[in-house]
Amino acid sequence: MQVSWLRRALLAAACVSAIVVAACGGGTVVSQFNPNRVVAFGDAFSDVGQRGTRYTVNNATAAAWNERIALRYGLTLRPSAAGGFGFGIGSARVRVVPDAGGDASTPTITQQVDTFLATQPAFSAKDLVLVNAGIGDIVAEVAAINAGTQNDDQALAAVEQAAADLAAQVKRIANSGAEHVGVVGVFDLGRTPWATQTGQATRLSNLSQQFNIRLKTDLFGFNIASRVLYIDAEFYYNLVTQNLNNSTYGGINNVTDLACNSIDPGPGIGTGAGQVNSALCTDATITPGINIALTLFADRIYVTPAAASLFGDYAFDRLRARW
Repeated sequence: MQVSWLRRALLAAACVSAIVVAACGGGTVVSQFNPNRVVAFGDAFSDVGQRGTRYTVNNATAAAWNERIALRYGLTLRPSAAGGFGFGIGSARVRVVPDAGGDASTPTITQQVDTFLATQPAFSAKDLVLVNAGIGDIVAEVAAINAGTQNDDQALAAVEQAAADLAAQVKRIANSGAEHVGVVGVFDLGRTPWATQTGQATRLSNLSQQFNIRLKTDLFGFNIASRVLYIDAEFYYNLVTQNLNNSTYGGINNVTDLACNSIDPGPGIGTGAGQVNSALCTDATITPGINIALTLFADRIYVTPAAASLFGDYAFDRLRARW
């Protein structure tokens, strides 16, 4: 088992090297890429208001990381429900239904790509495509463990399959005309309040890490490296949690408390009924005494507007360095 996981880790490292070589000094940028359109697929982390709100504090500063990237390019990313190109939606999984909250009507990432290819102008060299997933699948698989319907090995196999399915969608996008594709896996869910509150930090870290390893491994070796950039959310948010009060990371100093107290009596974000759901959070439901500009998490999993913008800026810099 250790040999197998070491091999995966080495393959993932090779994948990162192959996919980000230009961003690491391996090439010269001849002309700076400026997209005409940003297209985004994903789960709650990428939801720009598909059902009317985002998974964060819904105030004047609210913006998902991909919206921040679009803004940095001088563009706007609106939800597809409002005629835009932001297809991400809360609790979505890569291929499997129902979603993390048990809703079978939520479009998977695969279905989001299906819809785009069937209804929108084709991908072009002037598009920037942003893809993220994994959180919804991990939430659903952990719920099954906690319900006693599967064990950790089964959950790991399902999560790795979800990562393989996501890689397949990335390749599908790249092979459908997209020449600039940014891919984001999951941040370390073992560092979230969900992990702390439920005592599942080791389990959640393992599933998060193995999802990312499998995603990068499955992208490696295919003729799309020049068109795909892996943007490491796990790496970035680990730096945030390890460097509190550091101005480089927005001065964030609270990585344990929830910025919101917007309780959802239903399934919410999929971590249990009666828990905080940031999709319901506004300035009126901020936890008393919390400075949301210095707090990482809005609910048990998803981040505040400040934290989303920080990652958006980091991702923009990676994209700009590459293309």
